[in-house]
Amino acid sequence: MAKFTQSENGVFRAVCPLDCPDTCALHVYKEKGKIVKVTGNPDHPITKGAICNKVRNMAERIYHPERVLYPLKRVGRKGEGSFVRISWEEALGEIVSRFKEIIAESGPEAILPYSFYGNMGLLNAEGLDRRFFHRLGSSQLEQTICSAAGEAGFGYTMGIGGGLLPEETVESKLIIVWGCNLVSTNMHQVVLAEQARKNGAQIIVIDVHKNQTGKWADWFIPVRPGTDAALALGMMNVLFAENLVDQVFLETYCHGYEELREHVRSYSPERVARITGVPVEDLLKLSRLYGTVSPSYIRIGNGLQHHDNGGMSVRTIACLPALTGQWGKTGGGATKSNYWYAEHNTQALQRPELRPNPQARTINMNRLGEALSELDPPIRSLFVYNSNPAAVAPNATKVLTGLGREDLFTVVHDLFITDTAKYADLVLPASSSFENTDLYKSYWHMYIQLQEPVIPKQGESKSNVELFRMLAKAMGFTEEAFDDTEEDMIRQALDYPGNPYLQGINLEGLQEKGWMKLSVKESKPFLNPLPTPSGKIELYSTAMEEQGLPPLPTYIPLPEGFDGEYLPQVKEKYPLMLITPPNHNFLNSTFANVRKLQAIEKQPLLQIHPKDAAERGIADGDPVFVWNERGRCELRAKVVEAMLPGVVISQGLWWGVENRLQTVNQLTPDRIADMGGGATFFSTTVQVAHSVID
Repeated sequence: MAKFTQSENGVFRAVCPLDCPDTCALHVYKEKGKIVKVTGNPDHPITKGAICNKVRNMAERIYHPERVLYPLKRVGRKGEGSFVRISWEEALGEIVSRFKEIIAESGPEAILPYSFYGNMGLLNAEGLDRRFFHRLGSSQLEQTICSAAGEAGFGYTMGIGGGLLPEETVESKLIIVWGCNLVSTNMHQVVLAEQARKNGAQIIVIDVHKNQTGKWADWFIPVRPGTDAALALGMMNVLFAENLVDQVFLETYCHGYEELREHVRSYSPERVARITGVPVEDLLKLSRLYGTVSPSYIRIGNGLQHHDNGGMSVRTIACLPALTGQWGKTGGGATKSNYWYAEHNTQALQRPELRPNPQARTINMNRLGEALSELDPPIRSLFVYNSNPAAVAPNATKVLTGLGREDLFTVVHDLFITDTAKYADLVLPASSSFENTDLYKSYWHMYIQLQEPVIPKQGESKSNVELFRMLAKAMGFTEEAFDDTEEDMIRQALDYPGNPYLQGINLEGLQEKGWMKLSVKESKPFLNPLPTPSGKIELYSTAMEEQGLPPLPTYIPLPEGFDGEYLPQVKEKYPLMLITPPNHNFLNSTFANVRKLQAIEKQPLLQIHPKDAAERGIADGDPVFVWNERGRCELRAKVVEAMLPGVVISQGLWWGVENRLQTVNQLTPDRIADMGGGATFFSTTVQVAHSVID
C-alpha cells in the first residue's frame, strides 16, 4: 500500500484483528499522532458501535512499555528472556545463514513455521508468510488448534461450513446456545438474541459451566464434559418417539432418516440422563420445546469440539434442525461457523505451487511438543508468528522441553517477549494491526472489511508481509510472488469466481466504504443440492463410513474422562475433569499482559464444586495444586456451584510468572480429536489438593 499518510488528529476507521466471530468495525481516535481512544463504529450494520472491553483497551497494548520495538538476540539461557538489541541487517543475516546451513545439512523440512490467527488479517495470517515457507520447502503446519474438529463434523452433515445468517436470528422463537460463551466471545449475537427475546423468544444455554452466558439465559442446563452427542441423541429419541419431526422435510432434504430413527431408540431418556447428568424431566422438556417451538436456532460453540469426540458431537447437533425442518424457516437452523460464505482465493494468496516438494511432511500443531522432542528427522528450526505456543499449545510441559533445546534455532516475530519468545534465539518486532494494511472477513457476519494504517510503524517493527518479503529477498528468491504489494494480494484474494457471494466485492469499494456486504441471496443454500455424496443433509454419512467412522451420529465415551455409564481406571487417580475455557478479558493469551485487564481478572482461579471442595478440605480462596501425569499447576480455589460435581474450571491463559506454575496447558493432552485433526484440550482429568500427592 501507499506510504503512511494519515493525519495526526481525528477519528479513523479500523477493524478488530482478534480471533473472534464478530470482527467489529472500530473508530480510532488520535491526538498528536497517538491513539487515545478506541470505540466501535456505529455505522457498521452488524456491530453497530458496540465493542468488548478488551478492544477498548487496545491502545494500552499498542503503547505497552514492554513492547518489542527492535530486533533482539538471545544472550542468556533459553527461557531466561535475556536479549540484546541488534540491527535488522544482523537479524536477517543470522536467519539466512542458519537456514542455508540447516537446508544443506538436513533439507528444508527441518524448518517448521508455527502460526495461527493472533491477527485475523488475511495478508498477515496467510499471505507472504505462506509463499515464503512454500518456496523454502519447509515442513507444513496443520493448523487445527481451534475449530477443525467441529468444522469437519458439521461438514459431514451439511457439506458446507455455513449456517444461519446472524440477522435472521431476531426472528427465532427458541434459541439454544450450545457450548458457546456468547457474552464473552460473540457479544453481537447476544444483542440479536435480546431482540428475539423481546419478541417472545426463550433462550436456553447448554454448557459444562454456568459462565456469563449461562447466567444470562432463561434456562441453563449443565452437562457433563464430552457428553453433548448423547444429549442430542436423547433429544432425537424423543422427537421421533413423540412424532415431533417434520416428515416432509426429512423425505425431501435428508438422507438416512429411517436409519437414524431406528438408531436413536437405544438412547432412551433414562440412559441419556445417566450419561449426561441432565435429569430425565429436563431432557423431555428440552426435546418437546425444540419439537414444538418454531423457528428454533442453535448456536454451536467451540468448547464442545475440544474433546476426543468433538467432531462427532458437532456433527450430531447439526442434525437436529433437519429433524424438525428448521433449515427451511426464517430464523430456524444452526450456526457453527459462517466462514464458507466468505471463502476467498487461497491458492492465489498462498501460492502453494511455489513449493518444490509438494509432499513435504505435515505436522499437526497440537503435537508441537512431540514434534520438537521425538520427530525423526528432527526439527532444527522453529519460526513462530501470530501465536504463543508455550502458553496455548497442549501438553505444555513437553512443548517447553522442546523449546529449551539448545540445538533448536528459534525465531519469534511478536509484539512482546511472550512465554514463547523467552526461548527464542532471535525476537523480531511485529507491528500491530493498526499499523498495517489488511483484509478482514468474519466467520459469523457477512461483511468484508479493509484495514488501512492508522498510525506509523512503532520503532523498527514490521508486518508479517514486510518481514517475509525481506526474508525472501535475503534468501535470493526471485519469484514475482514476493514483489506483490498489499493491494495486489487483496485483489488476488477477492478474485474468486468459485464463490458467488464475493461478487461485487473489490478493493476500490472497500477503500471508499471500509466494508462491503457479501452477495448473499435470499434463497437458503440448505434447500439446494448440497456438496455431500447424496446432495442432501446427511443424517447417514457414507463419507464417514468410508473413513472408518460411524456413519450415524453416535456417542463415543472419552478415553480420558467419564460419564454416568463409563468410568475408566484413570478416574481412580484423577477423579476430576478440568475444562479451560477463555475468561472475559483475555483472548487466549492475548491481553494477559495488559495491566488494566489483569486487574479485572485478578488472578488465575480454579472453580471447584462445594462437594468436591469439601471432600478435599478446600475452602474458598485456598491455594491449591492441580496435577496429572503431564504436569501440575498452582491456582487459587473458588468454591462455586457453576458446574456439576466432578468438574473443575480454570478460565483464561495466563502468562507464566516467576515461582508460580499457572500455565494450565501443562495439564492438557495433545491427543488428536476424532475429526479434522482437532485439539482435545477439554478431555483432561486431574486431581486437586493442597499439595501434590504422588
